[in-house]
Amino acid sequence: MAKMRIRKDDTVVVITGKDKGKSGKVLLSEPAKTRVTVQGVNIATKHKKARSQGEQSGIIHQENPVDVSNVMLLCPKCSKATRVGMKVLENGDKVRICKKCGHEFDK
Repeated sequence: MAKMRIRKDDTVVVITGKDKGKSGKVLLSEPAKTRVTVQGVNIATKHKKARSQGEQSGIIHQENPVDVSNVMLLCPKCSKATRVGMKVLENGDKVRICKKCGHEFDK
């Protein structure tokens, strides 16, 4: 299993599928399943039935997870979708970098 380089609260762009071109913030990252849930992407309609008297039934729109291979990280410096590289700093810390402009994501 490959290590995921996209984490919660990153901004990503969808590169394939029905939501191609949309961007949003990562709400949930599931490394074991290699899936991420992105805000406003892969919206599904769910019909919810009231289970108790105080609960309300209705139609709910919710984000479903997409595979991590279908999204790319959006670089805040160059504003482009980019692949993510890893770099080891002098103090031994690993940081993610933009492959296009070299911007460090984890500081």
